[in-house]
Order: sequence, then C-alpha cells, then structure tokens
Amino acid sequence: MQRNKVRAYFGFAKRSGALTTGVFAAGTLKRGVFLLAADNTVSANSKKEIEKLQKRFACPLCYFDGLGELVGREGCKLAAVRSESLAGAILTAIESD
Repeated sequence: MQRNKVRAYFGFAKRSGALTTGVFAAGTLKRGVFLLAADNTVSANSKKEIEKLQKRFACPLCYFDGLGELVGREGCKLAAVRSESLAGAILTAIESD
C-alpha cells in the first residue's frame, strides 16, 4: 500500500467535501458512498454497524492501521468516501505495492 498516496486522496476528499467521518455520521447518509474505510481498532459493536453500512451502500470496505492519521482526524474509526473517482484512486493505491 502506498500510504502517502492514500493520505493524499483522503485529503482531496476531505477538502472537496466528499468525506464523512464517524460511524454515526456515515449512518445518516442515504446514498452515494463509494468506499468505507475503518480503523483496525474498531470495537466489535461498531464493526457490526460498519458491516451493515457496507451492505446498505453496496461498496467496498477497507481496514487501515491508523485511519485517524490518514484522514486528518485523530481517533477516527470510520470514513465514508462519497466521490467515485477518489474511492477508485484509494483502492488502486491500496492494491499497488
């Protein structure tokens, strides 16, 4: 995974207003989520809620070490990317080594 690229893409999503952080905030979204990113340290109950969100949005779910650092918000456990192109770029950066 190219961590610097992933951080940059999350930054682009944040600046463009296409990033929602937090399990509750993501749960209030109705549609238009193309990627869910969760922290590896998320609790079991939150993990269940995140998996429900993944099914509702029918989008990929990726787990990261230190998600808060990547999205620029300390303690963040879930980020929802609402831009299809940025979600694709993040997935591509994760898959490439």
